[in-house]
Amino acid sequence: MSLFRLATRTITSQHQALAAAVTRSNASIKFLSEETSSRINKMVNEDKLVVFMKGTPHEPMCGYSKAVVTLLDMHGVDLDKLKAHNVLEDPDIREGIKEYSEWPTIPQVYLDGEFAGGCDIMISMHQSGELEDALEKIGHKSTFSDEE
Repeated sequence: MSLFRLATRTITSQHQALAAAVTRSNASIKFLSEETSSRINKMVNEDKLVVFMKGTPHEPMCGYSKAVVTLLDMHGVDLDKLKAHNVLEDPDIREGIKEYSEWPTIPQVYLDGEFAGGCDIMISMHQSGELEDALEKIGHKSTFSDEE
């Protein structure tokens, strides 16, 4: 095979791979409507601790949501007062929250209006002691806090 043909094939293959990647990435691009963004922004800022989850704190509908609720419960968060949004009830919020936070999974936890993370990050924060500190910053004394 000539050097020219080999180079052409290589360039063509790279071009096809790039075109396929662009097509895949464009297929996943969605635009968060102003209305949904405004609704989510209001929800995120309505309390110091907000969770977007599948199900409710007393009836989580997935293992990851259950794990986040369990962690918060372990830290003494009153589940009856927890501001939680069941994303299964609203498809716009379910998809929109992922774009809003630029985080692809649910549950999502917000502390003082800022995205804190999903299940894996919450577990990591718990293990490192950061969750205790973060909860303290929003006015919640964790059950893991040292008594003074």
